[in-house]
Amino acid sequence: MNQVETHLDRYITSDVKLIPEVAHHLIDSGGKRFRPLLHLICSRLCGYAGEHRFPLAASIEFIHTASLLHDDVIDEALIRRGKTSANNVWGNAASVLVGDFLYSKAFNLLAEIGDIRLVQLMSRMTNIMSEGEVFQLMKCGDPSLTEAEYLSIVEKKTAVLISAACESGAVLGGAAREQAQALGRYGYKIGMAFQITDDTLDYMAREEDFGKAIGKDLEEGKMTLPLIYTLTRCRPADRDRVRAAVTEKTLTPDTVRAIFSLVGKSGGIDYALERARQFIREAQDGLSVFAAGPEKEQLLAVADYILSRKT
Repeated sequence: MNQVETHLDRYITSDVKLIPEVAHHLIDSGGKRFRPLLHLICSRLCGYAGEHRFPLAASIEFIHTASLLHDDVIDEALIRRGKTSANNVWGNAASVLVGDFLYSKAFNLLAEIGDIRLVQLMSRMTNIMSEGEVFQLMKCGDPSLTEAEYLSIVEKKTAVLISAACESGAVLGGAAREQAQALGRYGYKIGMAFQITDDTLDYMAREEDFGKAIGKDLEEGKMTLPLIYTLTRCRPADRDRVRAAVTEKTLTPDTVRAIFSLVGKSGGIDYALERARQFIREAQDGLSVFAAGPEKEQLLAVADYILSRKT
């Protein structure tokens, strides 16, 4: 991972000093480098040990970081990874433009690698991510959001990037189509589980551990799986109160606490975590096309980690 950090530092440079200042504010703020790590593991699993894996890993992290900068503008976020968000320090315009810079830098790195398959994979993925952002914006504050619609948002905003991070390792390694597709599916499944778990932590974690304000998703009108399930199981009177609060944006701290309590009592947290476990089981089962080895064990361990995370 040191090589990835070196490449991140190298490619953030710009004569416009605000660009590295804003980018480093987020990139250096304690991200797990989860997606680059998966790319490196999958590259090794498919027999690739060349230099292209490092700029490709950096491009994946740049795409992820750009999406976070844009997300925080849309959400009017105050905190990201336990720090004041970039949009709250430099304003929305700077955050959007630096996000654009990181997107363009990511594709510049892909072009330099010179493999059209990687450009096609990553361009499809970023297009889908953009669709997911718009769809979530359309559905924000809509208490009638269904589980299927929620899962579509998770797929588009989160799972496709993790899927591409894994599949791109297979592309670099010249893996057989069956193996490349298996890694893409693995990344998709753990991406779904990752986001469902993240959304569920919003109802469970302590703010100092989680790195963002607890209950922030709810206050922003984002319906996530624990609450979606709860509204299918709770009493009609409770359902009507929650829907009215979300629609009318009357989510006071007392209202948020009451909704958290309702979600816990109605089994919303347990249901969401079980859905995440289902995705993890499917992800691990899908690795059966690979022989036993250290990289396969690492992918199995990453999947287990997702279910155990508290932040």
